[in-house]
Amino acid sequence: MTTRAANALRGEASVLVRGERLILRPTFSALVAAEEELGPLFALVERAASGGLKLGELVALFWHCRFDWPQAVTREDLGEAVAAQGLAAATPALKLLLGQILSGRA
Repeated sequence: MTTRAANALRGEASVLVRGERLILRPTFSALVAAEEELGPLFALVERAASGGLKLGELVALFWHCRFDWPQAVTREDLGEAVAAQGLAAATPALKLLLGQILSGRA
């Protein structure tokens, strides 16, 4: 794995886990996997907009959108990182991913 910055042109975001900035990329297959676990993506966006998105849902969306992460990083590590940093720190990545769900890439 090579450490690099998220590429906004690809709709990427990043999240800090175990001291490393890791990439989230909302590919078609990632979003299909998230939808299988979480239900319709539009409903997920609506829950987020109304303040009803659960921490577990946020972590699941991030988990399915992970791109080129070290195998040693687990979903529990991701959840712990989000909880430790607080929702405010996760909001920019969430906002970017939700925007990609709604509008796609330009």
